[in-house]
Amino acid sequence: MVHNHYQQPGGEDESFLAESGLLSASGHNVVRYTVHSNEVQNLGVLRTAAYTIWNPYSFRKITQLIKDNQIQVVHFQNTFPLISPAAYYAAHKAGAVVIQALRNYRMTCVNGLLYRDGNVCELCVGRFAPTPGILHRCYRGSVAGSAVVAGMVSTHKLIGTYRRQVDLFVATSEFVRQKYIEAGIEAAQIVVKPNVVAPDPGVGDGKGGYALYVGRLTDEKGIRTLLKTWELGRLTLPLKIVGEGPLKSEVEQAAARNIGIQYLGPLSLTETHTLMGDAKVLVVPSEWHEPFGRVLIEAFAKGTPVVAARMGGLIELVTVGQTGELFRPGDSEDLIEKIVMLTASPDHLAKLRQNCREAYLNLYAPERNHELLMNIYQEAFQRRA
Repeated sequence: MVHNHYQQPGGEDESFLAESGLLSASGHNVVRYTVHSNEVQNLGVLRTAAYTIWNPYSFRKITQLIKDNQIQVVHFQNTFPLISPAAYYAAHKAGAVVIQALRNYRMTCVNGLLYRDGNVCELCVGRFAPTPGILHRCYRGSVAGSAVVAGMVSTHKLIGTYRRQVDLFVATSEFVRQKYIEAGIEAAQIVVKPNVVAPDPGVGDGKGGYALYVGRLTDEKGIRTLLKTWELGRLTLPLKIVGEGPLKSEVEQAAARNIGIQYLGPLSLTETHTLMGDAKVLVVPSEWHEPFGRVLIEAFAKGTPVVAARMGGLIELVTVGQTGELFRPGDSEDLIEKIVMLTASPDHLAKLRQNCREAYLNLYAPERNHELLMNIYQEAFQRRA
């Protein structure tokens, strides 16, 4: 299991831990190879740029790990920026099947989000080279940085890396799968498997009497819409916010002037799960095409219903009237209406909590997810043969 950790922890890092942990707990020998994006500070600009496109150290390291441990499957979570697609070549050449998770849109979008300047943007989807991403400085506001990411994507498209070196791509939702088909990946090369919450955190009682947000404090996550909704003063349900990010100061300011908003900062996974179990509702106000929404199934595991924006993979997770509600993204009025609708009746809320827990057990719990993973690995072996 291979993963490049992000500078700011998020759902992809949690998914790496959950899937590798699931495999270990199921009796498989799992070798983890990780790097951290903080290492960029020590490499310098030029070496980082070169390593993003092809990292010879990763090639050698992956090759050696496969030989030393007789590895049959190399499951990549994230290779950007320091592992690089060179690792696919190493794994393929050494005889292991190659699996790549699709948890963002990096292979068709410079910033990986399909989101720019406060709006969904798909200008680069389907293009051989994502040049609009360079023109709009989509990677951290930098022309040079954006050019490096665009260069990585187009170079590996040109030499056929994604087509020839990866046996299967695993999308977290059908929405993500369709976007990558639009981007040029063969449909038969992409399968869908939802995320897993493992181990089972256990069900909560929902008696905390508050709404909860968990996630990065960024524009695309809909934080400003969330704050605006509570500052309208029409919801009596208090809001607790967990997470960190560039909009932290705005969240702190909103909490300081509104007693109905409480900012808790970043918390451990255990602490977060406890809060989820006690919450009356989880709010997911994303304004980008959320590939999956790991936080939703964590809430389902705790028995907590969700009010989510009608965006991306979130639409596939929420069964309206059964496990939660969907609202128009960016629309505070609709969000208020859906929260009131969901929480008005204690009996209805109790039924939703039961449905959420059942959805977790049937679709996102460890046993079912392990079965899906094994089927994917077997399919990869068959494709290689």
